[in-house]
Amino acid sequence: MASKKELLGKITGFQGLSDGDLEKLSLIAIHQRHKKGERIFCDGEDGKGFFVVARGQVKVYKMSPGGKEVILHMCGPGDQFGQAAIFGSRKYPAWAESLCECDLLLFPEEPFLALIKEDPHIAISIFYDLSLKLRQLTSQIESLALKEVPGRLASYLIYLAEEQKSPGAVTLDTSKYQLASMLGTTPETLSRILSDMADRELIRVDRRDITLLNHDILIQLAAQGRYEV
Repeated sequence: MASKKELLGKITGFQGLSDGDLEKLSLIAIHQRHKKGERIFCDGEDGKGFFVVARGQVKVYKMSPGGKEVILHMCGPGDQFGQAAIFGSRKYPAWAESLCECDLLLFPEEPFLALIKEDPHIAISIFYDLSLKLRQLTSQIESLALKEVPGRLASYLIYLAEEQKSPGAVTLDTSKYQLASMLGTTPETLSRILSDMADRELIRVDRRDITLLNHDILIQLAAQGRYEV
């Protein structure tokens, strides 16, 4: 694993910080290793700080009273999560669980708050990342409320193509079960929609690799939320 300072310099929002600022952050960061399926924090638990993924993948999710899981974020190397717990209610607003063996950096609440009081510009990186997550959640809520499953899937594929800087093809960064949870549907329905979109020659599916055959129609489907009648 890269040094704490090297890792922090590659994180979105931290990239503009000076070597001195990165050094200060690395000094308060605590390395943690989590096994696959290990819970990192619980919904409503007192916040102890926020995390950065150094290696592996973490899901952040909500649970309904009936036990239904909805994934809010999938966090990979360089992603931050849990920042909301160091402001406001000081409690984690969701659950977080490792999807494989993970190396995380924990930034404890008190040392981090003391650091941004000393250097307020460091806080900008946190607010930048939070604003990105807020936009993603807004888009996710819009899709769940206003779009049918094909429209939600089209929106996600277009987002993933932009994120991976690959307009013609994407690689799913999560399992179909987890993707179904993010889209508010079942794995069976997701598989059916993928097959239907392949039959319509909108996409070609090869396991986790998806070729976008008709980008314009996918954009139209994402905007309208359903197939044209």
